[in-house]
Amino acid sequence: MTSQRAVERGASVLIDAGSLTRCRHRLYLDTAYSALLRQEPENPGVRQRREAARAQREDIRSRLSETLDGWTEIEAPDARTASELTMAACRRRVPWIWNAVLPIERTTGRRGRSEILMLDPVDGGYIPIIVVNHKVTDPGRGARTSRLTEWAPAVDETRKVRSQLRDQLRLAHLYRMLDFEGIASPNAHGGAIGYRAECILVHDLTTVFDEYDARFLDRLSVARGESFTVPSQVSECRSCPWWTDCRPQLVANRDVSLVASGMRADALREQGVSTIDELADFSGPEPDNWPFGSFTDAVAAATAWRAGVPLLRRTDEVTVHRADVEVDVDMESYQEHGAYMWGTLLTEKGGPPAQYRGFVTWDPLPTVDEGRSFAEFWAWLMGKRADAAARGKTFAAYCYSRAAEDKWLLDSARRFGDISGVPTEAEIREFIDSEQWVDIYQAVSDQFICPNGKGLKKIAPVAGFEWRDAEAGGEASMGWYREAVGYDAEPDTTQRERLLVYNEDDVRATKVLREWMSDRAEIEIPTLESLRSAV
Repeated sequence: MTSQRAVERGASVLIDAGSLTRCRHRLYLDTAYSALLRQEPENPGVRQRREAARAQREDIRSRLSETLDGWTEIEAPDARTASELTMAACRRRVPWIWNAVLPIERTTGRRGRSEILMLDPVDGGYIPIIVVNHKVTDPGRGARTSRLTEWAPAVDETRKVRSQLRDQLRLAHLYRMLDFEGIASPNAHGGAIGYRAECILVHDLTTVFDEYDARFLDRLSVARGESFTVPSQVSECRSCPWWTDCRPQLVANRDVSLVASGMRADALREQGVSTIDELADFSGPEPDNWPFGSFTDAVAAATAWRAGVPLLRRTDEVTVHRADVEVDVDMESYQEHGAYMWGTLLTEKGGPPAQYRGFVTWDPLPTVDEGRSFAEFWAWLMGKRADAAARGKTFAAYCYSRAAEDKWLLDSARRFGDISGVPTEAEIREFIDSEQWVDIYQAVSDQFICPNGKGLKKIAPVAGFEWRDAEAGGEASMGWYREAVGYDAEPDTTQRERLLVYNEDDVRATKVLREWMSDRAEIEIPTLESLRSAV
């Protein structure tokens, strides 16, 4: 490409706020090879999140349009017409503008749209408000919020901010565009309406402008082909259409991001460490800008990857809490809508073969029937606990990565407290804070170094477990659930059975992994010292 062509191409490149948190190399590929991208099928998980976000926006539009005075909606066949209609509404000082499209800025490279533009009732000018399908607050205090139907920011004694940098960056992007047109509120505020739409979370955008401006200039340079990028593994890779092209390059180059992804790889490259072999042989101090996690573990993971070893032991002995009566638990949820299934696997020492039981609602979430199924699960689990105690038996319940289970246990108690059989939040906390609630993920983290990741589907196969469904996974199960409950068509009972099998395999996987840790892990998995001495 000639320099003149590069200038012409760069001048035509426009980016939106989504580019600011996207992988830099993906942004380059999306821009430079967009024609190829159109031929790729959309990732199912991405499609499901997009459809859920659309449903959330429609719900908010419907609610607000019925209650707000001065409400107008922008409907147009193309972006240019939509932006003209938006600006015309702004000139008329319409109080609430839905589906606002701002004029593209060819000189700066910005494009963007806001679910809502709200006229500042005090200082004039417009405030961008976005509608998102994730939580923007948590129980707590200190967030600044406003009611949905008016702009009156105040400190909220019931909510704290749930950090969402992508929301802040998007709002900063929109504010810059409003300011470019001379119609921004002077207060530099933005708002976010999140899942459940209980309030508008108010953001002070002055706190994020510096980061926004730096990111925007960097991403615009990447999109214009002015900054060089290379593949590097990040969390986004698993849903990226370019991953099938990038991963072979990373493996061929033995790229360090395969064992130390994201910001850790960036920190290592700044130290001149770009390959797994260089990291495995590294003998210097921990980099000053090492972002998170154990640097020593990263070096060990590189050593294991180079040797083709799936795990390394941290300790001479591998231990895991065991009991006479053991229950494996796995919860299935759908986005932030609720937990529709609690799967259990009951095993008793010297008793019959392990027995699976799923507690489930097939009413589409959100539904009050979720409370009924949760109450049945809790009564069953506490019944097994009490029965073991009455017989003088020890009891333990197991999960893999307790954060999700803990979240939905506590959330279910809060949401369904008026349903018979649903425990109080205090009862939930008593159980999950006890030694009888065991996180196998934590036991794995404490005793193994895992170069390929610590997810259950990465670790359980090392113990000899395989899922019956070759497509089993969190993203796939979201699609199965939509079909099972009939979000888009008639309910598909075969997908219900598929979800039950998937859930049963998850709890059986934790059982197999626990037993392997007790019986064979010390023999089959080397320590870092023994691996190095064998070389």
